[in-house]
Amino acid sequence: MEVVAIAAGANESTIQKKSNRIQVSNTKKPLFFYVNLAKILVINLSADRDEDSLFLKTKYRLAITTVVTIAEILKNNGLATEKKVLTSTVGMKDENKGRLVQKAKIEIVLGKSDKFDSLMSATSAAAAATNPEPTNTAAEAPTEDKD
Repeated sequence: MEVVAIAAGANESTIQKKSNRIQVSNTKKPLFFYVNLAKILVINLSADRDEDSLFLKTKYRLAITTVVTIAEILKNNGLATEKKVLTSTVGMKDENKGRLVQKAKIEIVLGKSDKFDSLMSATSAAAAATNPEPTNTAAEAPTEDKD
């Protein structure tokens, strides 16, 4: 399974062919779009496939807080543990001014927590208890004769 998480407006050069990376952009995607995407990717992390880490990355100043918030939500809910936080600056050409500017870059590396599976099974059990499956199927539904 290969999932690439890039917000709308990204070009082909920004797409990374890794299933365990989320590149957060400075678009107006809601925070919980990224949180839910990160949960899905953490579920699929597997140590036996050399994909035991989730990478949250951005190089946009306004998206740095989003990356940190995603990581903190996952950690506070017990779903992930922090492995590394990497910060740096990247020289990029400013299209408007035509000069090289330094942009902040952050990468947070998360791993699946030890209690992740038990938390997810408890969540799915609670969801099943509050939203039971409908008992009336289309085959059992009464039909109306139009004679």
